[in-house]
Amino acid sequence: MYSFASRDDFDVLDEPFYGHYLANTDLDIVHPSHDEIVRTMETDKFQVIKTINEKARDVNIFVKGMAHHYLDASPDFILNWSNVILVRHPAGLIASFSKVIPNPTINDIGLKKAVQLWEYLKSNGQHAVVIDSDELMVDPERYLIELCARLDISFSSRMLKWKKGGIPQDGIWAPHWYANVHKTSGFQLQRKTEAQVPVHLKPLLDEALPFYEQLQQFTIKNH
Repeated sequence: MYSFASRDDFDVLDEPFYGHYLANTDLDIVHPSHDEIVRTMETDKFQVIKTINEKARDVNIFVKGMAHHYLDASPDFILNWSNVILVRHPAGLIASFSKVIPNPTINDIGLKKAVQLWEYLKSNGQHAVVIDSDELMVDPERYLIELCARLDISFSSRMLKWKKGGIPQDGIWAPHWYANVHKTSGFQLQRKTEAQVPVHLKPLLDEALPFYEQLQQFTIKNH
């Protein structure tokens, strides 16, 4: 999202379906800022879609969405979009997620839903571009050039840098989830350390791995 926000020919929307998701899902976990998100965001799916489509008439829109925020089994509105599925090894995903929400389930982390979205798009004659955060960090510029080519848009070197401290489009949940990215001004390769998945979440890791591996066969490689 920060990468596309740095372009001068794109606007970005940060998880516009989050309010809809929280207002229409029975959750066993509590999301930070739950009440504020539901109170201040549009919770009607059709109104969210209408807003996105209206904005897209004037400027290219990058919609950052969490896969599990798309509650429909057949979200036909995404058939009009160019779709990119970003995956991350579930060990890192779960370790990071659990720092904010201690007891996530497979439905909370989005990997299962990401596979379902990929399959839905394929069944409708479309192939989502699948990218992996670890592959991206091998060589961000080369990877973004390839991504832009797949999306049939020009690459901009502006995508490699942004200002520290966040962007105006950040959702109100940013203080809970974006602390690390707010310290950056571009893509920074992290030290290669094994993600520490809490012991009680090892079964979740085992459950999530097959979904990750299913998408890996379609992932753009950075070499």
